[in-house]
Amino acid sequence: MAFARPSLSDLITRIKGDLRGRLEIAGPLLRRAMADTLSTVWAGGVHLLYGYLDWVSKQLFAGQADADQLLSQAADYGMSPIAAEFATGTATATGTDGSPITAGTILQLDEATSYTVTANATIASGTATLSIEAVLAGSAANVPSGTALTFQSPVAGVNATATVAADITNGVDQETIDEFRARFLLRKRKPPEGGADQDYIAWVLAAGVGATRVWVFPNGNGLGTVVVYFVEDNNESSIFPSGGDVSTAQTYVNGKRPTTAAVTVAAPTNLAVPFTIHIVPSNSTTQAAVAAELADLFARLGAAGDGVSQGEIPLSQMLTAIGNADGVTDFSLASPSANVIPGIGQLPTVGTITWT
Repeated sequence: MAFARPSLSDLITRIKGDLRGRLEIAGPLLRRAMADTLSTVWAGGVHLLYGYLDWVSKQLFAGQADADQLLSQAADYGMSPIAAEFATGTATATGTDGSPITAGTILQLDEATSYTVTANATIASGTATLSIEAVLAGSAANVPSGTALTFQSPVAGVNATATVAADITNGVDQETIDEFRARFLLRKRKPPEGGADQDYIAWVLAAGVGATRVWVFPNGNGLGTVVVYFVEDNNESSIFPSGGDVSTAQTYVNGKRPTTAAVTVAAPTNLAVPFTIHIVPSNSTTQAAVAAELADLFARLGAAGDGVSQGEIPLSQMLTAIGNADGVTDFSLASPSANVIPGIGQLPTVGTITWT
């Protein structure tokens, strides 16, 4: 039977009864009688002790422990939260030929996000390509090509604005305590077994690339091989990892894998499923609600396919998702008209939605 922690009022009543009994007080007491006052004070102290014991009991378990206690437990396993990574990329500056731009020059995106030039450059033929790195680590510094950056201080002979030449990527936020808790619980519930499926999942999650979902295919490229696919659901640009992130994860796994296993880490192929839907009423609000429901469904059920049933999205579930969208009173789904079954290494996602 579970222990029921007594409430403060229960403790006051209980202690008053005990004290009055020991003092052989049979009749009523004044409101501020010493016996009742002491009983209330003692009950408050005991109630605090019950609360402390309740807190201590939760710190024993990784699923309930506070952040500092969780980190202390995980340290015994050699685990700690994955640190944030700095975004890197290139920018094109323009100006007068021969004008130097020194390493350490600061380019700003906005008040919160800025970048440091990491190598000296000189304007030639009117332009210079600058290697840049975010000043602060995190995903907020990931921006697409064509984004304008402004020099924090004027540089002689160089125009005030530079343009991002290629997407600035690889900025990763520090692992949140909830993400770390889930990874630590996975380590405790499924300890390493020298190359079991869960080992590869744990290694990719710990590689520092923002991986959130991982799928393992033993013998994926033949006997003695392992193929590991992963995605980054928290990456606003694309859940499908970049070549750089795949390479980073591959290097990390190579340092952990059994020596006899030939491991390939890869991004799954995007199986973008087009939809043709008629909804009533049809407006921007209901359309957004339907799109959100479908995206949630695909995120929950979607997986890198094995060509048989893994990652399958049933038609009935798609119909339910559309019907459950806020504001939709009636609908019809023209396509897809059957279950979505991804091929090997394909991950189904919501493609273009055509509203009729």
